[in-house]
Amino acid sequence: MLLEDRILKKWLLPFILSVLIAVDSMAQCIPVYKDSSMSVERRVTDLLGRMTLREKIAQLSHLHGYQLYNGQEVDYQKLRDAAGDISYGCIEGFNLTGENVRKAFHAIQKYMVEETRLGIPVFTVTESLHGSVHDGSTIFPQSVAVGSTFNLDLAYQMTKAIATELRSQGVIQTLSPGLDVVRDLRWGRVEESFGEDPWLVGQMGIAQVKGYIDGGISPMLKPFGPGGAPLGGLNLASVESGERDIRNIHIKPYEMAVRNTEVKAVMTSYNSWNGIPNSASSYLLTNILRNEWGFKGYVYSDWGAVAMLKDFQHTAKDDSEAAIQALTAGVDLEASSNCYWALEQLIEQGRFDEKYVDLAVGRILRVKFELGLFENPYQGADMPGVAMRTKEAVELSRRVADESIVLLKNENTLLPLNLNKIKSLAVIGPNANQVQFGDYTWSRSNKDGVTPLEGLKKRVGNKIKINYAAGCDLITDNKSGFDEAVAAVKASDMAVVFVGSSSASLARDYSDATCGEGFDLSSLDLTGVQEELVEEIYAIGKPVIVVLVTGKPFSISWIKEHIPAIVVQWYGGEKAGDAIADMLLGNINPSAKLPFSFPQSVGHLPVFYNHLPTDKGFYRRPGRPNEPGRDYVFSSPAPLWSFGHGLSYTTFEYLNAHYSAELLHPSDTLIVSVSLKNTGSVAGKEVVQLYVRDVVSSVVTPVKQLKAFSKPFLQPGEMQTVVLKLPIQELALYDLSMKKVVEEGEYEIQIGTASDDIRLRRTIFVGRQPVTSNSLGHNDFCMDEIVKNPGRKIKVAGCVRDVQATPISGIEIKSNYSGRTVISKEGGRYSILTVENDVLTVSAKGFETVNIKVNKQKDIDIKLNYSHD
Repeated sequence: MLLEDRILKKWLLPFILSVLIAVDSMAQCIPVYKDSSMSVERRVTDLLGRMTLREKIAQLSHLHGYQLYNGQEVDYQKLRDAAGDISYGCIEGFNLTGENVRKAFHAIQKYMVEETRLGIPVFTVTESLHGSVHDGSTIFPQSVAVGSTFNLDLAYQMTKAIATELRSQGVIQTLSPGLDVVRDLRWGRVEESFGEDPWLVGQMGIAQVKGYIDGGISPMLKPFGPGGAPLGGLNLASVESGERDIRNIHIKPYEMAVRNTEVKAVMTSYNSWNGIPNSASSYLLTNILRNEWGFKGYVYSDWGAVAMLKDFQHTAKDDSEAAIQALTAGVDLEASSNCYWALEQLIEQGRFDEKYVDLAVGRILRVKFELGLFENPYQGADMPGVAMRTKEAVELSRRVADESIVLLKNENTLLPLNLNKIKSLAVIGPNANQVQFGDYTWSRSNKDGVTPLEGLKKRVGNKIKINYAAGCDLITDNKSGFDEAVAAVKASDMAVVFVGSSSASLARDYSDATCGEGFDLSSLDLTGVQEELVEEIYAIGKPVIVVLVTGKPFSISWIKEHIPAIVVQWYGGEKAGDAIADMLLGNINPSAKLPFSFPQSVGHLPVFYNHLPTDKGFYRRPGRPNEPGRDYVFSSPAPLWSFGHGLSYTTFEYLNAHYSAELLHPSDTLIVSVSLKNTGSVAGKEVVQLYVRDVVSSVVTPVKQLKAFSKPFLQPGEMQTVVLKLPIQELALYDLSMKKVVEEGEYEIQIGTASDDIRLRRTIFVGRQPVTSNSLGHNDFCMDEIVKNPGRKIKVAGCVRDVQATPISGIEIKSNYSGRTVISKEGGRYSILTVENDVLTVSAKGFETVNIKVNKQKDIDIKLNYSHD
């Protein structure tokens, strides 16, 4: 044997073997939960097995700002006192600036990872409904504005851009987006919703969730549970509604988001549904969310919602009962209260099963592992610094603002303003020189955005003179500023009046808010003396434009009747003033549509478009002041403007539509190709909307429901084919036994520019081939048979009544043989000279037309149904 071989065998091989054994031994010492090569389930199981009860409950708990900071900096003594050597579920820092929150989150995460026993990373969370709430972040338009764009790509791009800022601030998870479908406009949180329609809200929610995820942020759907129709419109009030409505409307967007995205967190809502708090509802949180929809993430309580079970809803007598109700229902992590700590003693005393804690902790840990926090706990560490208000983000905020402005009325094409025809412009109103960003933002200051007055001044320069006066505020009945406003208008060629609402800024300034969370209204008239200001200005006789800068619809019936041009600018972000100025001057063409219908008054609520056919009156003979009628003696149930309404500076013609099939199976997708032409002289975007009406169904269904939309851009004279896709499964309903099914039968497809402006209709059939018949219906008749055998002349008389036996005057009764017509008189009486085999056609506006065979009868009483088309 060679010397080298002997040395290798005696010394080197044993040395290599000892090293390999040592390395393997070291590897065996690495806990499974820290080994990224292991499956998530193995890591969760391993970590759970190592945790004490206190460590588990801490994962179900939230550390809040008052426990962590002094001003803008981390107080390490507070942190040690609050956490000790135990890591927690979540932390926040809402009041911190964008610069400081990055430092704070990094420091606290470092403490959790390096100075607690198990080193479990914490979720760093914040709010970002329309931009991060940390000072210095880009302020985007509010959710109601995003909904009005009907532009899913903008919604996606917006949250993807927000995610970049959140990542740079050290945020891992955001408490957004909000998916409430709002049905009571008195509620202050209208502005946080994408609209009154569940399909629109769901599609916007899917787009925003995907934007956050693709941008590296974990989103949280909120607030899950029926919430958008609180009794009296009061925040946190209960919702009283049937399960069919809950599934079809209120939680439909959540189902769409859970089934179509990788969302990992859901927040509960504060209120209760049919006597059960949503934060203690195992039916909602376990049966539906997890068992039916397959949600695998964790559930987070809205702030203080667990404690509210004992302090507000009174279903629990103390912290222990509140904790048991919430945890066993499916709430995994408690925010802003400490009820879950009562579980420690209950479990130690054998009065509560620890398995419920393990289940909840397992869900939270699973998400932390899936997000890669154990390998990369420091969000934004790969970024050079805090990236806030970049040029690209601000430009995107502006694009959303441009597409969110709704032109409600434009009589005699008063808009856009023609600066060549005016020398001066009065800019009036409490919202003319004040930014309005909306709730859940970090500022209410003009220095952080552009006001309408500033936007107009920048654009008109020295071309015309601008005369400004506030006129009044948003809150009080103080009219002392009216004289200044009137003088400004008299000195001008025309006036633009900016009225509306104002919302608070999160955890900062809650003064004089008339909109937003906790700021509900008992009336939907403009607050303060704003409408009186508009009336004073209108009385001067100059052309007037009203711009409603707001987070919710208001009842502006007088303004609609008298003011020739009306615009809605939902809270439009930091560039709102530039956007509205360019819209008024014609530099951008408005393309937004209403995500909410506008009511005539608070007494006309609810006003949503997708009501049941029974819910907008029966008689269809509305009254007006001094002229009483029925279905409101002195009014009509109709909205001022309906969902989907919005004008443009150009016109669009819906030429025709091609349908991929007219007989479809429930598993099919209907493809509708709409030929659309820009028939005006201005380039613009149009929202093509597809609605469906279930012609006959086993349960009552809405008069129509939005199921698809698209927003093409067309040059003047251009024609495009717009493709809309409708999965037939979206026609499913919950039948008499609450089974979700697509019923066989006819469905009317409606294509239009608004829910009340349908341009094209076609009926499709779902199921087997419909049976055809050549037999005549009971209202059909053959004129040839009457002419061949008219019979003797007779006089027919009787009474016309409605289905409730009320005599009706003013009804037309026509002989199809002679063409003779008579009108029913007071008391419903009529008489007509006719022939024995004639057919009488009975008709009037608001009633269904009927054909009645005489059959030699001389006495014929007629019953009419009201028309509900």
